[in-house]
Amino acid sequence: MPRSPRKKVLWFARLEYRFHAWRERRARARGLRPSVTGFPGYGTEQWVRVLGRVLIAPPLKRTSTGEFASLRGWRSFAAVPVGYAQVRVTIEGVTHEVVADRGGVIDAKLPASLAPGWQTVTMTVEGSEPSETRVFVVGSDVKFGVVSDVDDTVMVTALPRPLLAAWNSFVVDEHARQPVPGMAVLLERLSREQPGTPVIYLSTGAWNVAPTLMRFLRRHLFPSGSLLLTDWGPTHDRWFRSGRDHKEVNLRRLAAEFPDVKWLLVGDDGQHDDAIYTGFAIEHPSNVTAVAIRRLSPAEAVLAGGRTVVDDHSAAEVPWVSESDGAGLLERLEDVGVIRSDA
Repeated sequence: MPRSPRKKVLWFARLEYRFHAWRERRARARGLRPSVTGFPGYGTEQWVRVLGRVLIAPPLKRTSTGEFASLRGWRSFAAVPVGYAQVRVTIEGVTHEVVADRGGVIDAKLPASLAPGWQTVTMTVEGSEPSETRVFVVGSDVKFGVVSDVDDTVMVTALPRPLLAAWNSFVVDEHARQPVPGMAVLLERLSREQPGTPVIYLSTGAWNVAPTLMRFLRRHLFPSGSLLLTDWGPTHDRWFRSGRDHKEVNLRRLAAEFPDVKWLLVGDDGQHDDAIYTGFAIEHPSNVTAVAIRRLSPAEAVLAGGRTVVDDHSAAEVPWVSESDGAGLLERLEDVGVIRSDA
């Protein structure tokens, strides 16, 4: 009797873990030790969601200006993840013990009493040097936030086409990646117009590219924000993790964690953003202030494997706007009153 697909994938997931464990043993035999890389998280004045990853990797070279040297995409995937590592997280002098998942990813919700704005927490593993990361604490009086996709929304990637996805992820120099015109200005305007606005970059990209993404956003003057990425590879019931599920789960989580915040959802028509945002707006209408969809150009649509069908939102309870770049979306958001036209 043939094995079920579920059992095959479970076996493959175990094989992946054993492969990384073998790589970890080899790296430790060469004298390398794990360290923690922190990613921007978020929270309230009572708790924070701390994000990071435990890896074994050679130190990165820095340029004369102190910035990390230019990297090919494949180097982001060459580090060895340390599964189930014991990590010490210190917040305002209070230390918490957390455990990374089997891919070395840290995603922990911890109690804290912090003032609104960006705050620093530290993490360490196996006695390594403390690694600092930041969390954005959302004030209790904040009622507006921004959730933005990354691929083909802030960064031109044409990600859905597999060969181009592999090329962009593993080969292209990070300095060769281009921002979507006008998107940095749009997001910066949104975060500046209402002080204390949380910005969440919600992407189907892998945690491996988080440091590259952080440098890209900083280099192209996007507002600082929290990262919610995912991890590639098999799970207990599928060959690869579902990017759509990842977005839907995190949107629902944001609605539960910030019941009084209304989010502006920003995406593009090259993947499933329209369908995901439609479903979220139907489920949580009180948590959506508007939706902004970037239309891909004909050439980008071809590279991305075509556009998704965009529903008719003329009768939607929240405004839906669509344009080809950030400048156009800014104008449309001014038209519907999400952004002040005299700002």
